Amino acid sequence: MELSKAFISLLALINPLGAIPAFLALTSHLDRRESSQAITTAAFATSVVIASSALFGEGLLSFLGISIPALQVGGGILLFIVAVGMFNAQLGPSRSTPEEESEASARSSIAVVPLTIPLLTGPGTVSTVIIYAGKAPHWHDRLWFIAIGAAIGALVWISFKLAHPISKLAGKTGLNIMTRLMGLLLSALAVEFVADGVRTLFLN
Repeated sequence: MELSKAFISLLALINPLGAIPAFLALTSHLDRRESSQAITTAAFATSVVIASSALFGEGLLSFLGISIPALQVGGGILLFIVAVGMFNAQLGPSRSTPEEESEASARSSIAVVPLTIPLLTGPGTVSTVIIYAGKAPHWHDRLWFIAIGAAIGALVWISFKLAHPISKLAGKTGLNIMTRLMGLLLSALAVEFVADGVRTLFLN
């Protein structure tokens, strides 16, 4: 149940369909071969970020002296900020900044930065993965996040491969509606994260 919830949460947060307009803008200067390479790299990098966060994220938090409940509160607040931006059909400053978008136009390769980080897998994504992975009863249960990362990476690849027809079919209004629905879902998840974190920090 938690794995399916984690998958749905990450899919809503990464929102590859909602990222299509930004992807088209960032890759408009690339030829077909370069665009295809960028799509493959972005999909693979998305999978790697999810898997790495699940396998090594909690260890890094322990090294820094940060507890999972504290991350739930902080990550939940960050997730809510992202959700509000999505509900307004915006990517939000926590995912990409004007400076990053400006610098991207001057780069020959934008697949990892800013397309994957922070556009697709920003701090909210990393926090969400670590929180869900922290609920796994055994370390080997976290290996499922490799499969989740691969599945979401595949969806990113498909969405970006079909970016032009999807954009024409759905239009900006359709993509905005999808983004708002994802934002509504994320806002509920953010409240749940904060509530669980506060309960653990102050009531246990």
